[in-house]
Amino acid sequence: MQVTETLSEGLKRGFTVVVPAADIEERRARRLAELGKTVNLPGFRPGKVPALVVKQRYGTAVAAEVLEESVNDATRQVLSDRGLRAAMQPKVDVISLEDKRDLEFKVEVELLPEIAMPEFKAIELTRLTAEPAAEAIDTALGEIAKRNAELVAVEEVRPAAKGEVLSVDFVGKVDGVAFPGGTGTDMDVEVAGPGFIPGFTEQVEGMTPGESRTIHVTFPDGYGEKSLAGKAATFDITAKALKTRVVGAIDDELAKKLGFESVERVRDLISQQMRREYDQMSRLRLKRQLLDALAAAAPFAVPEGMVDAEFAQIWQRIEADRAEGKLDEEDKSKSEDVLKGEYRAIAERRVRLGLLLSEIGRVNGITVAADEMTRAMRAEAGRYPGQEAQVMEFFRKNPQAAEGLRGPIFEEKVVDFVLELARVTDQVVPVEELARDPEAGPAAVGQPG
Repeated sequence: MQVTETLSEGLKRGFTVVVPAADIEERRARRLAELGKTVNLPGFRPGKVPALVVKQRYGTAVAAEVLEESVNDATRQVLSDRGLRAAMQPKVDVISLEDKRDLEFKVEVELLPEIAMPEFKAIELTRLTAEPAAEAIDTALGEIAKRNAELVAVEEVRPAAKGEVLSVDFVGKVDGVAFPGGTGTDMDVEVAGPGFIPGFTEQVEGMTPGESRTIHVTFPDGYGEKSLAGKAATFDITAKALKTRVVGAIDDELAKKLGFESVERVRDLISQQMRREYDQMSRLRLKRQLLDALAAAAPFAVPEGMVDAEFAQIWQRIEADRAEGKLDEEDKSKSEDVLKGEYRAIAERRVRLGLLLSEIGRVNGITVAADEMTRAMRAEAGRYPGQEAQVMEFFRKNPQAAEGLRGPIFEEKVVDFVLELARVTDQVVPVEELARDPEAGPAAVGQPG
């Protein structure tokens, strides 16, 4: 095999490769001979089909197979002999493919960069933490008490006020005709509350038990029943009874209603839940700091092809958001050139960090164990109650789908590895400070993937 380097520019390499015709012919003959031992053709005993017949019947298919195999093997050898690691699939262009002539092709490839390991011990980070405040726990307990409030009938005959509950009968009509599913009896409606068609509960405010009223509403365009979506409707409503919510005391009786032995136990559980949420916020803030520090400490060139592919995915999402009217308010005011520049920078950052974390893991022997993958698959299956077995079977039959779970696990393990070596200082702050986004806007995005 003859190899001539034609391009050496940054991470890009190009080669012209010539594979001798004798090598191609030897591969082809060997493949036809192997095929002749197993092929079954009418009129011939298995394994006794003449070589000429095998060649006539399968020669074209075998030639294409041998060509692809020869190109792939030669490309791998070119990279291996030179100690090169491809960042993406090499681009191959066949120059000469004449029968009984040397195979000549061009190969262009972008390489993975040489990445020097940052000095992890020199990285200084601040881990913000917060403790659940007694006032926050009290507020959470108050919300629990409100959700468990009792409905008590109002004896006084008076108009219904916002937040109270009115028991009503109603008949819904479109164009004066009652529609299926639009009738209700003794339905409890929270005045000006959620759960009904927009405008419905607001219009029952002020009704007195025994009063009848016709209200006008419009079904949302995205309403589940398509025959009603976007249509104007009326509801004939009769108020029957007024109820108000009475919030009970926050005491052991409330705790027992919730299934716990005491209100102190409930407070403790609320505190634990808050602490878990705060810990998650702390982790995200610390991880962002670390990724910023790593990105600053890793000034290596990144493969343009990988950046192009990452940017294409990001931009596809941006265009979809724009079509659906979901584009960020900040982005709406920017020109397309400005947006593309910002999001290409994000794509480059993601690729850089992805490559760096991957190299840190490779150099330090960080891997994802089989039991970790199993736990991840079970956790994913748990998101589909009643279909857990089918999801696990899907992962077993589709290893590539399961591989999608490996990346986040690997990333977190690499982050943990670096955090163990970095200089991390803990700082207790108010929860508002912990929750605040330190860098709002697209420039803050930067996690690999």
